[in-house]
Amino acid sequence: MGKIKILSAQVANQIAAGEVIERPASVVRELLDNSIDAGADRVDIKIEEGGKRLIRLRDNGAGMDKDDMLLALKRHATSKITTVSDLFSIKTLGFRGEALPSICSVSRVEITSRPASQLIAYRVKASGGEMESIDETGAPVGTTVEVRDIYFNTPARRKFLRAERTETGQIIDTLSRIVLPFTHIKVRLDDAGKTLLNLPASENELNRLSVLFGRDVAVSLIDTRRETEGIKIRAYMASPEFSRTRGDRIYIYINNRNIRDKLVTRSIIEAYGQRLMKGRYPQVVVFLEIDPSLVDVNVHPAKQEVRFHQSRLVYQALSSTIERALIDQFRSPSYAGCQGSKGIENRYFNQVQIAEPAWEYHGEGKREVADKESEIKQPLLIKEAPQIIGQLKDTYLLFQSEDGLLLVDQHAAHERILYEKLKKNYLSSKIESQTFLIPIRLELSLKEGRVLIEKIDQMAALGFDLEHFGGNTFLLRSVPSILVNIEWQAFLLELIPVLEEEEILVTEKAMDRLITVMACHGAIKAGHKISHKEMAMLLEQLDEMDLPTNCPHGRPIFRKFSYYEIKKMFKRAV
Repeated sequence: MGKIKILSAQVANQIAAGEVIERPASVVRELLDNSIDAGADRVDIKIEEGGKRLIRLRDNGAGMDKDDMLLALKRHATSKITTVSDLFSIKTLGFRGEALPSICSVSRVEITSRPASQLIAYRVKASGGEMESIDETGAPVGTTVEVRDIYFNTPARRKFLRAERTETGQIIDTLSRIVLPFTHIKVRLDDAGKTLLNLPASENELNRLSVLFGRDVAVSLIDTRRETEGIKIRAYMASPEFSRTRGDRIYIYINNRNIRDKLVTRSIIEAYGQRLMKGRYPQVVVFLEIDPSLVDVNVHPAKQEVRFHQSRLVYQALSSTIERALIDQFRSPSYAGCQGSKGIENRYFNQVQIAEPAWEYHGEGKREVADKESEIKQPLLIKEAPQIIGQLKDTYLLFQSEDGLLLVDQHAAHERILYEKLKKNYLSSKIESQTFLIPIRLELSLKEGRVLIEKIDQMAALGFDLEHFGGNTFLLRSVPSILVNIEWQAFLLELIPVLEEEEILVTEKAMDRLITVMACHGAIKAGHKISHKEMAMLLEQLDEMDLPTNCPHGRPIFRKFSYYEIKKMFKRAV
């Protein structure tokens, strides 16, 4: 007798369910997708023990009649598609016909539903993939799905579920992600009598954004929209200063479907570029509207992975859109702190009030009340050069502007200036060199010397005249004239690992890394005292840079404190 056997339908269903239902949050995702597809504008969800004991979802959607309810628990029974060609024009969130059968195969399920055209509702009970009963009952229009004891019949899967708090957090995150585009739907999530999430229907997306990001981040988001090559792009982007160590605040939607896509995520991070430090991720929401025939959502049973037929086009369109918006919004110190003028805050939030309207300070008195709103609503741009205050710890430059206090990191600012000048000169092959009267002698290790010999021609393109003097000794005869006061031995020791790692220095990435190291070593160091004239020149040059907000490593160059923020520090305003 052969070894190969056909699995029973029950075992096959449980195996398939493992791909669709990974945890309680997966149940919430699938049920919520069905409610949205059914046209519901109100969804109430209750959970117990992080969804492990109970998940109950009630909506006021179209509902199902008796025949539909009998078919709903059968695998691949769906009202969304009928032919293979329908897979290339999917506009609903669900379409595979696997959600309810998968849920039913690993839990105890009770479904009650009534369409508006009928007076009687029906209730179906099933357990472990087997239907137990169907009865008439009374119920409002819509559908209620009650899922109990998830993985009760597969204890091996149940033991891998996390603690109640973790599973609850996953449900909140999943729910928040799905409903963000559907602002017309009121959603409520309760846990043992406690409301965890309450999202009223709204005409704008700010309330949903506030839940995802918090109010402070939400009010600073930049809203940008663009249509190109048949792709409609709408994005909300937070300032780089709100970046995080994890990419969990990057929300991507394709035709209102929340997805996780490496291509789109990479295009977003690429657009932020050097505005982010290494290992940091932005907070962004991106909505893409694209012809359904140009995107394949039938990649994975969880429906959170997609494939684009023109992936390069999507990548470039999104990256250029976000980069352009960031350049327009965060261009120079003159615009620092002024995001509110183009952001969301002034359109949707009431402005705060001065706590002490009757008090007078330095004779200004009640004028503070009038000035306060104008400071928030229409921040002034710097029309004249900021007044120099001085240096803080010989590291930070302090300037007084028309609308606040500007702090500049002198090393980061000079590093940005050197980086852009070096890169521009390299691209135009105009790097000027300065020759030493007496060549600098450098002693390297055997490995470092071998790397430098291999790359000596490429280094010449960057303005370095290096001569192998025998053994592991090199003579440095000339360097880029823009670099001064550098400890050349230490500089080369840091540069050599980059030379070794990058096989071809003609690539943009490789040259960018080399120029970054050069700019870092050539920039004014922290703790170095500079004159007022040098401070003014540094700020003037910084304002001419393409990206004056961050150094090549992604660190912020300046911070601005508005007078209103300073008033709040001293409790003159709340």
